[in-house]
Amino acid sequence: MLVNEAKSTMKLALPIIFGELAQMALHIIDTAMIGNIGNYKQLAAAALVMSVINIPFVFGIGITFAVSQMVSMAHGRRDGQLVSHYFYNGFWLCAIAALIISGGLELGKNILFHLGQDAEVARLAVPFLQLMGWSIIPMILFMALKQFTDGLEFTRTAMLLSILALPINVFINWLLIFGNWGFPRLELVGAGFGTLITRSLVFIVLGLVILSHKTFRKYVAVRSNQWKINRATMQRLLQIGVPSSLQIGMEAGAFCISGIIIGTISPVAQAAHQIALVCASFTFMVSMGLAQGGSIRTSNAFGRKDWTKINAIGRSTLIMALMYGIFCAVLFTSLRNYLPAFFTKENETGAKEVASLAGYLLLFAAIFQISDSTQAVSAGLLRGIKDVKTPTILIAVAYWVVGIPFGYIMAKQFHLGAVGIWLGFIIGLTLSSLFLSIRFLRISGKNKLIPG
Repeated sequence: MLVNEAKSTMKLALPIIFGELAQMALHIIDTAMIGNIGNYKQLAAAALVMSVINIPFVFGIGITFAVSQMVSMAHGRRDGQLVSHYFYNGFWLCAIAALIISGGLELGKNILFHLGQDAEVARLAVPFLQLMGWSIIPMILFMALKQFTDGLEFTRTAMLLSILALPINVFINWLLIFGNWGFPRLELVGAGFGTLITRSLVFIVLGLVILSHKTFRKYVAVRSNQWKINRATMQRLLQIGVPSSLQIGMEAGAFCISGIIIGTISPVAQAAHQIALVCASFTFMVSMGLAQGGSIRTSNAFGRKDWTKINAIGRSTLIMALMYGIFCAVLFTSLRNYLPAFFTKENETGAKEVASLAGYLLLFAAIFQISDSTQAVSAGLLRGIKDVKTPTILIAVAYWVVGIPFGYIMAKQFHLGAVGIWLGFIIGLTLSSLFLSIRFLRISGKNKLIPG
């Protein structure tokens, strides 16, 4: 039974995984192309911006998770009208969140000068932050539409658009970062424009597909009855979206705050941290895809109150996450001396130091691959059964009460620098994995939600 459930989850999750990898590949391409400008401080500036922007950005992404959860549950009940209703309200909730996040980043851009960073790094980062901040609007709107299609288990459309976005982004970067074909050489700012343009295009195209394709026609056809803002519906979406945002926001926040702390050590340490983090984030996208696939399937089964199915889906998905984490650990250990070369320019000042430290940090990334994968999947499974409040507290304890303070002490008091911070990652992720996995297995084994 577990093998069959694993196959079904993987069938649903694979397009999500490829879509997530394509989105992450956009970030990797930006990082690699920025790293080849010839000034490692531009790479450090990009790292600073991502450290600042990821916390509010991930909060917005968490809000979109509510769309897939509620759509999937309504779909499990075979209630097409309710699916349409949740989609419409969820989209506008995400739009409001996107505007608040982008506007806040624009108003607070000068915070970059007050984080104890290298002065030139902060100066280079400001215009990049502005462009990346405004690109959050089309990205969150695209994610809202994607969560709607994913919740209905139509996962290929968004995947194809994400993959098609890759060559578009590369081409725009090539024009604007390096000033080819007569375009101005904008360097880091060019990468920001490339992201903004690419994200806008994929959002518009997916929106047109949903409004016009026969697959989604029945949900659009009932718009006169169901496409109305409903306060109670918004509250139900927020009850899932806010805790989900806090969960993934606390993990992303841990990495972001750590990046800012590392930035106070040196630009070399910050650039190395960015390289190692990009590599770890890329492999994490597979775990996120597995988590979303498992979450959608458990949510569908939860709509029917089929606890036997929920337990089987959960256990099989956790086993896949464990196997994948082991694979990634071996991969990072084997390639730790080769991967940093893709993000640095040979003979550039500081390149050897950056690459050497990044390779060392990848060893620590290898250690936490198993816990990172299993904690992401277990959090997704708990979202699928609408258990979000207690897991949020458990994640907060793992990262912010234990992991980050431990890493800070190791970095500052024991003078381990970036290595100390990454030791904190290992502690936080391991605790989170244990807390969440045990909770899901306990709940699904008892066939009922535990109060709180």
